[in-house]
Amino acid sequence: MHLINRIEIDPMVCNGKPVIRGTRIPVTVILEQVAVGESWAKLLAGYPELKEEDIRAALFYARESLDHSEIRAVNA
Repeated sequence: MHLINRIEIDPMVCNGKPVIRGTRIPVTVILEQVAVGESWAKLLAGYPELKEEDIRAALFYARESLDHSEIRAVNA
């Protein structure tokens, strides 16, 4: 998906955390806002440099990250 190209990882920007390309907005900030029920309209109003495609890109990035990780059960 081409939306992933909207995400960049640069050690000189936000300590190398994934951000929306051309901004200093971490993907985690977008994911957290969506997770707590923030509307896309309010998110876009709060971060005028964002576009809807950036929110989609953050969601796709999270999905891709999970698809490429291994989760193991911890015996408690």
